[in-house]
Parts: sequence; structure tokens; C-alpha cells
Amino acid sequence: MPISPNQGSTGGGTTVTITGTSLGGATAVHFGSKTATITANTPTSVTVISPSGSGTVPVTVTTPGGTSNPLSFFYVGAPFKSSLSPVSGVTAGGNTVTINGTGLTTATAVKFGTVTATPTVLNDGQLTVAVPAGTGPGPVGVSVTTAGGTNNGLSYTYVDAPTVATLNPDSGPASGGTVVTVTGTSLSTTQSVLFGATPAPFTVISDTTVSVVTPPTPDGSPGPATVTVTTTGGVATADFTYLAGPGI
Repeated sequence: MPISPNQGSTGGGTTVTITGTSLGGATAVHFGSKTATITANTPTSVTVISPSGSGTVPVTVTTPGGTSNPLSFFYVGAPFKSSLSPVSGVTAGGNTVTINGTGLTTATAVKFGTVTATPTVLNDGQLTVAVPAGTGPGPVGVSVTTAGGTNNGLSYTYVDAPTVATLNPDSGPASGGTVVTVTGTSLSTTQSVLFGATPAPFTVISDTTVSVVTPPTPDGSPGPATVTVTTTGGVATADFTYLAGPGI
């Protein structure tokens, strides 16, 4: 006499179907010492709403013909989420987030706002999930659904990819030291600025402005350099020209 599903929330409320023979006219279904609510009944099945409970309990069906053999039902506590990493990413989604907590073994869904993603369960304390695309930049709540219920309380922030519109000035001496104002969009989470392959010191002024000091070229030679601005939302590039110093 199979039971499906054979696990559910400690708070009850799980729809459970028991199949077998001679089940018509069922008068009671017990989960341990508690009685479940019967919602449908045929000669081969009984559908019920599980009562609250804990641990593993025997489930029996009582009909005018007697009481069935017991089947096991496992109560699962609601999941607890302690952290997620990383806590932000591109609005287009696609990056992988790791969620840590407890009671995650039976996780079937992770919601980012209203959008549902399917997780990969690593163990009871950890799962990973590919972030779905967001509807726009900004924070959204993250919830995990397991057989034990749904737990909220974490937040993930979608960040638009950056753009760079201008560098002012867009050229300077190969010896470095030029203060350059980078203007664009979605620059507030800037993590690094490179001139070619060389990191440059920078200060975020606003979401549209970053101030950066050019490093010297590796060999002191003039020429073009690609400026790469990396944020939590992605990468944007622009062109800077290193100038040769005067000679007499």
C-alpha cells in the first residue's frame, strides 16, 4: 500500500495519497495518534491532508473492514538558511549562488523574488542554484522550499552591467599619474580598474562617476591601452592613450 509523498512538513498540510485495495468507505486515516483529513476516497486510494507531527510515524487506513497495515511517514522540519554567496550578480542571471543552512536535503525550489529556480542539493547543509534573470536591478528576497516548508529571510541584489561613456582626459603621459574621470552607468560597485593589465587606484564618486589615477606603462613606452572597469554586474571597456614625453 504505497504512500506518496512519504514525507512532509512538521506543521502538517501535506497532501498525501495512499493506494491499495479495499480502501473504499474509509472512515479514518491516522498519522501516529493523530487523525488526517480525508479529501478523496476510492476503492483503491485515499487522499488526505497530513496533521502536524514530528519524527517518523505509522500511517494506517481504517475502513468498515478493519485497519490496514502501517506505512511510514517522515516529518521534515522547515529549512533554515544561514547565508548565501555571492549576495549580488548581473541582472541577466546565470551565475551560481551557494546557500548554506540546515534541513536543505529535500529542497525542490529556490525563489529569487517571484522567479523560481531548481537547486542542486549538495548535502543537508548546502545547495547551489543558478540565478534566474531578474526583472531589473535591485534587491529581491530569496526563499527555499523543502518538504518541510518554505523559509525566507535572505536577500540577493541584481546589478546591471556597467557602461563607460567617456574618459576625461583620454590621454596622458606614459609615466602615469594622470587623474582620469570615468563616466558611465552602474559604476557604484566597481571592484577594479585596469590600464592594460596594470591595476589603477580608483575612487567611486557615484553610480555614474569613478575617479582613477593612471599607472605608468610597464616599460615606459607610449601607446594605446584598454581601460577595463569591473563591477559586480560585469565589465566595461574604453580606450586610453599613453603619450610620449618631450625630448630635446
